[in-house]
Amino acid sequence: MRVQTSQHIAGLAPAEGGSAPAQVVRIALADRSYDIRIRSGSLDEVGPSLRAQGLAGKAAIVTNPLIGRLYGRRVRRSLDEAGFEVLTITVPEGEQSKTVRWTCAILDRLARARFERGSVLVALGGGVIGDLTGFAAAIYLRGIPFVQVPTTLVAQVDSSVGGKTGVNHPLGKNLIGAFYQPRLVLIDPDTLKSLPKRQWVAGFAEVIKYGVIQDAELFAFLETNMPRLLRMEEEPVVHVIARSCAIKAGVVALDEREADQRRILNYGHTIGHALEALGRYRALTHGEAVAIGMVSEAELGWYLGLCGPDVVTRQRALVQAAGLRDTPPRVSGRRLWSAMQHDKKVADGRIHCVLPKEIGQVIVAPIERSAFDAWFAGTWAKRTGRS
Repeated sequence: MRVQTSQHIAGLAPAEGGSAPAQVVRIALADRSYDIRIRSGSLDEVGPSLRAQGLAGKAAIVTNPLIGRLYGRRVRRSLDEAGFEVLTITVPEGEQSKTVRWTCAILDRLARARFERGSVLVALGGGVIGDLTGFAAAIYLRGIPFVQVPTTLVAQVDSSVGGKTGVNHPLGKNLIGAFYQPRLVLIDPDTLKSLPKRQWVAGFAEVIKYGVIQDAELFAFLETNMPRLLRMEEEPVVHVIARSCAIKAGVVALDEREADQRRILNYGHTIGHALEALGRYRALTHGEAVAIGMVSEAELGWYLGLCGPDVVTRQRALVQAAGLRDTPPRVSGRRLWSAMQHDKKVADGRIHCVLPKEIGQVIVAPIERSAFDAWFAGTWAKRTGRS
């Protein structure tokens, strides 16, 4: 992977132009390469940034009602002033909109507006909007350009980066989708200030994940600086966004389509996605489910003898310090195992799980039903009072 290292954070470099330098992370994927640009105020630069990518003509902003009210006019004005013919498509807020039905609703609007292969979609919102918009872009006319403008912490550090797009199925999360890279990711950290506390806190699950899977220094930084992060102090916030993006950029460059190495990015997600599905995507936010999943998968790794107890206790303490829940919900082992079988890492009928060896290192290993049942009865059930 080719990265620029003119700053202390590997993979980052200052970008030119504007009143303050942007941080830039490069996703190196041959002819599908693109930049992640991180700068306060970049919502006002969407139009010129798209023109710099050689894009012109029709542009559709896909967003939800809340984000549309907060930021839609700014982005639309930027596109208008850059000469784009702008359409706004609004979908309901929340995971319930991440469906084939709403994908078709977007496609209907694009077809009626006669969007062409050179037209562009702008995903303005969180992870749901990004995944939904990217999937629509991937299948409309067999692929048109799209740009990610993420407005939540989860989207900025994770879902907007790497080209995984898709929608949910009643039996599991992200079962329908495509690998389809954006042309550009524009991150404006100022948008985080408008997040409800629950959404802001939920984003830290993905940041903690990066520390566990590949960066012990980042994990230690989070342990020390979590109070500053919760207060939204700009310096540590920009640092964790940039470092998270750089880690994911490196993993994606090595394994774009999740054949091997990229599976480590799913730490906490095998159990986390199962909990989301069991709660019908309403009981827990994605970050809340991943936080519980990380602590649970660490406990499973300890039970299997892969890591020491400190790996569990440090993660639990950091999850709690972030204000995230670490206690699993009351669910039976049978239902949890069944939901986990819809995970994308299932191969030859066997569930594979990302498990920690130490902070900064994980492995992907198959989980036997007998081992899972014994761990569940001895750990999960005791904490929740459910077997």
